[in-house]
Amino acid sequence: MKLLRWIRNLFAALLVVGICAVAVLVWQGYSMYSKAVSETPVSRMVEEVREKENYTPLEDLPAIYRDAVISVEDHRFYEHGGFDFLATGRALWNDIKTLSLAEGGSTITQQLAKNLYFTQEKKFTRKIAEVFLALELENKYSKEEILELYLNSIYFGNGCYTVREASLSYFGKEPSEMTDYESTLLAGIPNAPSVYDLTENPDLAMQRQRQVVEQMVKYEYLTQQEAETILA
Repeated sequence: MKLLRWIRNLFAALLVVGICAVAVLVWQGYSMYSKAVSETPVSRMVEEVREKENYTPLEDLPAIYRDAVISVEDHRFYEHGGFDFLATGRALWNDIKTLSLAEGGSTITQQLAKNLYFTQEKKFTRKIAEVFLALELENKYSKEEILELYLNSIYFGNGCYTVREASLSYFGKEPSEMTDYESTLLAGIPNAPSVYDLTENPDLAMQRQRQVVEQMVKYEYLTQQEAETILA
């Protein structure tokens, strides 16, 4: 009985310590978020993106490109409010198993938040700040606006930070002119720009493209026959 009581008390103590640790991390993350937006409001950061010389409206991008990005980056984009509990829970479990922060489970909105304010450093505090900012973005902007801002603020490798710069650099054409093949190829690059840079590693970029197309089939943006035609 004494052993059982000791185990129960130990479990309770560990639970309290865990809750306190999470509370501290959440507070630190919220503080980081508050400091960031107090120094530069979200509206100002958004305007800076929209003022880019190569900013491209969403309607000027091929539908298949938009679908490819959503399929491979955040297939529940239109269902969540900026933070995807399912994706985060899955990523957290994998991180615990590997004792790393290899998987982030970040939504497109969270990635936009990171691009606007934070570094690429993988820390729990920054991830929490990112969530608070993602919630604010979802409250102030539509899904279409968020996707458009995201595609004009991510890194595509080869010195390209907008979809137009990437399309011109890699294919020598405007984004609206990209073929299905080029659209699915470009959609995979931001996951690891240095790895999938078309000028440096075209074979790896095409391997990533196959993953993109497979995701599009999985989430019913493409049929298997359409996917095979694109890859052929």
